[in-house]
Amino acid sequence: MSGPSSAEGAGGSSSAAASGSAFVDAPGSRSAAVPGLSSVEAAGSSSVAAPGGAPGRSSEAGLGRSATTTSAPDPSPSNLPVSRSPRVADPVAVLLTAAEQLGTATRVCELAVQHAGTREQFGQPIGAFQAVKHLCAQMLVRAETARAAVYAAAVTADPVDVAAARLLADEAAERGARDCLQVHGGMGFTWECEVQLHLKRAWVRARRAGGGAESEELLAVDLLA
Repeated sequence: MSGPSSAEGAGGSSSAAASGSAFVDAPGSRSAAVPGLSSVEAAGSSSVAAPGGAPGRSSEAGLGRSATTTSAPDPSPSNLPVSRSPRVADPVAVLLTAAEQLGTATRVCELAVQHAGTREQFGQPIGAFQAVKHLCAQMLVRAETARAAVYAAAVTADPVDVAAARLLADEAAERGARDCLQVHGGMGFTWECEVQLHLKRAWVRARRAGGGAESEELLAVDLLA
């Protein structure tokens, strides 16, 4: 005939097996450990049974004692190789995307200059106003800067040069299309004008071939190297 202590011990063992965690019984009773756990894992996941015989309730004292006597394994040992190079897309695809963005930047600059020279407001072309002049000048500067970077990346074929050309071309295309819309006014958003198509295509290309985030990471790694 088994006594209450033996029944309680059997119930505690079955509870531990069902929950999948090791525990330590109260003083004076047997302790049960889950098979397959190391001594460090068993000590880290151990708990003390409650006075009523219900195991599984954590004990701060037990956790503190196990923390002082055991040490967790290092998740990233120093002997493992650590790669600092980000995952980048195909440089050829990135360079072709940059070239397409350069074409958009050049085209929207031409459209803005053409519209500024023909559209009249207050009795004179809008290109005579200083604000419109500044928009067109900034579009040209960004487009030519991106052109030099794209041509240089096509010659060197260096991934870092390609990443820099990609970022400059994306900025020239997106900001150039927005400034071109500003020059055209409300008609730039309509289907009668092709400017809104260039802006949408620039947005799509900016997220193609890895997007600009990978190019930024590649440049950051090269600067920190």
